[in-house]
Amino acid sequence: MNDHMTNTVHAGRATRTVIRCSLLDTVLADLTTSVVFFFERGLDGDRLAEGLARALRTVPAFGGRLRTHEDTLEIVCEDAGVPMTTLLAGETLAEAVGRLRMPVAHYVDHIDAPKARLGGLPLLTVRVSRLADGATALGCSWHHAVGDMQSFVLLMQAWSAAVEGTTPPQAQLLEDPDAYLDGLLPARDSGRPGFRLLDPGEAGSRDRDVEAAVRGTRVIQAYFGSDEVRRMRDEFSATAGRRLSANDVLCAHVLTTLRHLGQDTQAGRLAMPVNIRRYLEIPPSVVGNLVGEVYLSCAPGAGTAAVATQIRAGVEDFTRSHLSMRTSHAFLETAGRSRLRDCVPLGFDLTNRTFTFTSWCGFGLYDITFEGQRPLLFSPVFNFQLPWNAVLVEGFGRAGHFLAGAVPARIAGLLRSPDGQAELHRFRQPTDSLPSLASEVRNLA
Repeated sequence: MNDHMTNTVHAGRATRTVIRCSLLDTVLADLTTSVVFFFERGLDGDRLAEGLARALRTVPAFGGRLRTHEDTLEIVCEDAGVPMTTLLAGETLAEAVGRLRMPVAHYVDHIDAPKARLGGLPLLTVRVSRLADGATALGCSWHHAVGDMQSFVLLMQAWSAAVEGTTPPQAQLLEDPDAYLDGLLPARDSGRPGFRLLDPGEAGSRDRDVEAAVRGTRVIQAYFGSDEVRRMRDEFSATAGRRLSANDVLCAHVLTTLRHLGQDTQAGRLAMPVNIRRYLEIPPSVVGNLVGEVYLSCAPGAGTAAVATQIRAGVEDFTRSHLSMRTSHAFLETAGRSRLRDCVPLGFDLTNRTFTFTSWCGFGLYDITFEGQRPLLFSPVFNFQLPWNAVLVEGFGRAGHFLAGAVPARIAGLLRSPDGQAELHRFRQPTDSLPSLASEVRNLA
């Protein structure tokens, strides 16, 4: 790589709005989300920078900085800016997509979340990589405290609108998310907190156990074509006797395939993050972390249709059976701020191998347009490769589905074997037409 250039993009005005991070966000403030958009042609760096500056006026939290005030984590919207790096990369588009599996993939400048929470560091970074075949990789990384995927989509929509000269979306910052949600959440929820307190033994060995788990983890990428997913839905819906979504069946299929390949006969645990806006009638313009989760325990040996049916029931009955924000808040308050570091999400469970499955389908990520171009592919990037974690997005050009997941190295090897491939893609037929880019990416399952 060469021709490396970094500039800090500023909105040009500071609102000085102070966002008091929720208690749940404070617990999760060591987390970062990183993603890459791939475009077929080059993008003008100056136009991108100018557009980003205007987008930061719509969603200023991304240009702010964190601080701690009286034991409370806060975001100050002070227009401290966003570092934007532009450089040349030696890989082609297909090679770049394949490299996202690797820990050294250089298409994102990952936010250092633990350091950023101490103050003074960016909450969003942007990297524009000009690829060898003329394509562009646009990598973004943001601090979890700023907001969830819906919040990031608002920023991207504002950025796209600024570059394309269209009307930007409305965005509403929550200065006190806990107070806002307290007025919307039902008085009683599922009663199950979304966190657990590590016991002394776990807390003492956590860092060592996490380090070992990360060393033994590999990232896999898989593509499921549109016809493949349709056959999957048809068969499992018929078996279940009810309509199942693509997310339902793909999550269940991946989970049961991994368990079968790993000869796992124990009860399975599944955590699925859910955007709570539609359940609580919160406008999509609200910026913040408005995410709950469906948490399921699947019977040993449960078939794919049975697991998919459980998922569908959990999503439909989310508010009554799985919404846990009020209970989680009370749980964390009882634990006390001195022990927040020992409070972890239920999905963080190396012993029981809880599988966390996140779907970013339906967010409109393929509608993001720069200079008339829409993405060929949008993908997560795992900067922290903890096992039993997967993200599902729409596939190449919005056709089919693309999955990126972190699993133990042994499972990754089994999944890439001929038998593993046959099981993962048992709904694919030889006559299925795959996108050309999907055929070019090396080691794509």
